[in-house]
Amino acid sequence: MKNRTIGEIAAGYSNHILLTLAALTMILPFINVIAISFSMPWAVSANKVSFWPVDFTMESYNYLLSKSDLWRAMGVNVFVTVAGTAFSMLTTVMLAYSLSRPEFLIRKPVVLGIIFTMIFQPPMIPYFLTIKNLGLLDTVWAMIIPSGISAFNLIILRTFFIQLSGEIIEAAKIDGCSDFRAMWNIVMPLSKPALATVGLFYAVTYWNVFYHAVLFIRSSDLYPLQVKMREYISDTENIISGINQTGLPYNPDTLKMAVLVFATIPIIAVYPFLQKYFVHGMTIGSVKE
Repeated sequence: MKNRTIGEIAAGYSNHILLTLAALTMILPFINVIAISFSMPWAVSANKVSFWPVDFTMESYNYLLSKSDLWRAMGVNVFVTVAGTAFSMLTTVMLAYSLSRPEFLIRKPVVLGIIFTMIFQPPMIPYFLTIKNLGLLDTVWAMIIPSGISAFNLIILRTFFIQLSGEIIEAAKIDGCSDFRAMWNIVMPLSKPALATVGLFYAVTYWNVFYHAVLFIRSSDLYPLQVKMREYISDTENIISGINQTGLPYNPDTLKMAVLVFATIPIIAVYPFLQKYFVHGMTIGSVKE
């Protein structure tokens, strides 16, 4: 084993320190949010809460969990996330596989067109009119279909498929496999890290759906959790005013933070189960023949 120089050792420690500081800047604010959500109002008002709850209480969560509209919004989020991720994975995988095959002669112009959409977003009014003319306005599908394919996720999958051994696919075709069967039986099992990575990206995108909900949804029964969060946060003063008439101990900040935690925890809980595949997928490597 080669002995490391003093400079290499110092660089290694410096990298660890910088990465630790970067991680803390992302983790500590969320810990503070959790601490505030479990603290009593007087402690929050006195600015005594840092990274540990002061005078622990769950009153804000008890209030939120009693709201039927919040549970309905959670149900909308779950449906949009599950259905949207499945729909997007199906469309993205099929298109990425097609664009990775050398026999698809116009694949380069198509890829350039897809990259173009990453730079220039569609104007809002034509976008809205298109959704309206398709009959998707004020339906849950308006939050799913417009996000069917992400150009970024498509490029990740296409790059991974290109790196797969072409001889494996050709051998499968010689044995009588169609393109679809080769994709399903050969390519998919070899692509689990990339699929998990892209699937997680899609799931987070759909779980955090906001723009399409605000633009296309009018019925409050179809509002996702993020839109309900905006209502709760913007109307907190009115909510607190109504609550205080009952004598219950609530505070605008504690309720706001409880809403944020309520909306964030589900997607965080899923990540540990996909972490192994996610790390491999982010370092898209090659497949040995």
